Amino acid sequence: MEDKFNIQEELKKLPDKPGVYMMQDKRDTIIYVGKARILKNRVRSYFREAAGHGPKIAKMVSQVTRFEYIVTDTEMEALVLENNLIKEYRPKYNTMLKDDKTYPYIKVTVGEPYPRVLFSREMKKGSSRYFGPFTSAAAVKDTIELINKLYQLRTCSRSLPKQCGKERPCLNFHIGKCSGPCRGDVPPEVYRVGVEKALDFLNGNHEPVLKELKGKMEEASALLKFEEAAQYRDLYDHVKQVSQKQKMTDTEGEDRDIIAIAREEQDAVVQVFFVRDGRLIGQEHFYMTHVGEDTKAQILLSFVKQFYAGTPFIPRELLLQEEIEETEVLEQWLSGRRGGRVYMRIPKKGTKEKLMELAARNASMVLKRDKERMKREEGRTIGAVKEIAVLLNLEKIHRMEAFDISNISGYENVGSMVVYEKGKPKKSDYRKFRIKAVAGPDDYACMKEVLTRRFRHGLEEREKLTEKEIGEQFGSFTKFPDVLLMDGGKGQVNTALQVLEQLQLEIPVCGMVKDDNHRTRGLYYENREIPIDRNSEGFKLITRIQEEAHRFAIEYHRSLRSREQVHSVLDDIPGIGPRRRKALMKHFESIGEIREAGVEELAGIPDIPQRIAEEIYSFFHDSVIR
Repeated sequence: MEDKFNIQEELKKLPDKPGVYMMQDKRDTIIYVGKARILKNRVRSYFREAAGHGPKIAKMVSQVTRFEYIVTDTEMEALVLENNLIKEYRPKYNTMLKDDKTYPYIKVTVGEPYPRVLFSREMKKGSSRYFGPFTSAAAVKDTIELINKLYQLRTCSRSLPKQCGKERPCLNFHIGKCSGPCRGDVPPEVYRVGVEKALDFLNGNHEPVLKELKGKMEEASALLKFEEAAQYRDLYDHVKQVSQKQKMTDTEGEDRDIIAIAREEQDAVVQVFFVRDGRLIGQEHFYMTHVGEDTKAQILLSFVKQFYAGTPFIPRELLLQEEIEETEVLEQWLSGRRGGRVYMRIPKKGTKEKLMELAARNASMVLKRDKERMKREEGRTIGAVKEIAVLLNLEKIHRMEAFDISNISGYENVGSMVVYEKGKPKKSDYRKFRIKAVAGPDDYACMKEVLTRRFRHGLEEREKLTEKEIGEQFGSFTKFPDVLLMDGGKGQVNTALQVLEQLQLEIPVCGMVKDDNHRTRGLYYENREIPIDRNSEGFKLITRIQEEAHRFAIEYHRSLRSREQVHSVLDDIPGIGPRRRKALMKHFESIGEIREAGVEELAGIPDIPQRIAEEIYSFFHDSVIR
């Protein structure tokens, strides 16, 4: 058995070097990650009696049973590592950037003989040119569509000029949206004239195209070509709209982000204005969680670390509302990521100060506007989960799993598993089950098979992992629920309890009882029906989970029925193709008879050799618990 971790003794062993430290609770869960210029000084400061920590840090320290650390060569290396660990573990007591977004770019493949203008979520090294990032994917797609209309650029992925003349031009050519370089009669230098105009347009020079469109509109109108004139008018209006969105903010033509914050009690919003080539191209707000009693400067520091660790574009200048710590090391880190000098500054006067004030006002408005919505959302999710926990007399509920069975008179029995964490669906953990061992409409037997396979699989995976690793396997069966929700009453609950008892698992099981109209009326738990207020958030969440489990099962069943003309459960057996499936169905009257047959009987059927007979028998017997 591992020796108990002695915090005071381990504090004496800390090195006086830069690095990252990780605080862990009694379950070895990482609850806080921090970086230090000198590990010895920083980590020791948490455990001094007269340290004067705020409530948030004091509560965190009270839960620490051990800590780990990683030594780095420089403070900047520690900063990078800290960001990576926070993103991986999302510790409870770190102030977190709630939004994890990737921003769209406009990519021009200038390295190709016939370049294209494309939508992209990432910047890659190469010959292509990128514009952005932009905050609206819809606006980016609209701009790309406009550019292709204006300059008749291709949107296809054909390898030109290699494939020129080998296929007929697409519809875009025939409706006048593409010049058709795939035909082979558009020289690259002619095509590139439109590309250069597109690059000029993306750089913000809209006047030439506005002038050209206005001239064409007036010319078409004078010739009484009113439909053509209307098309030029629509393009003119669209270009003008785009040009107005890219409003000039200063004459320096720099790339900069302007970052302000609004804070109210436990809520904080960071507002960012994105300025590219001196133009304000968009804005975005971000919610910060686990704020506690952190100051605005501390929240800004957390935001800068986390946001710029994930975005591919780093501007030359960050304008901050307040001074933050670690400015020197952050500038060094950001400069390395950008490949050029990055400055972090506090605007004091002029246009930059006015933009900062505008960003701060926007942050305040967003916070006031969304605070009520966020409270309602929390009530629908976390609040609803707490209501259910109180009803069931459970200390805490984090993860709930619900199961349902779907069939039509026993035809193609399937099961569904849906997962909710903190009151929200976690679709990456949803699972489908195709029933293998039950013939006919026996929902209890189907549910027993589904639950057995789900938890047996989880137990097998857990044997290969440590307790710490189990908590990190978010997409697998290794995480067990805090409560099981069964789509039914006493019968389904007892079925689940039998499976859990056989597998020696202790998990609360709750049935979602329905009335005669198939609507949830209460919960069946510990041999009694618990009434629930139909107007409560807890009831609404239970109903949503029940409907989601039902929907997921029905959709899977429908997809199987649509394929049944060419597919059956026999097709899932290795070595069974159309010929052998036909031989089996000719010899046996049903899947049930095949399941009951022994290896010798199966091997006696024409086209079914001994090896395949053993595969069939194993599929219907050994694989039930997998």
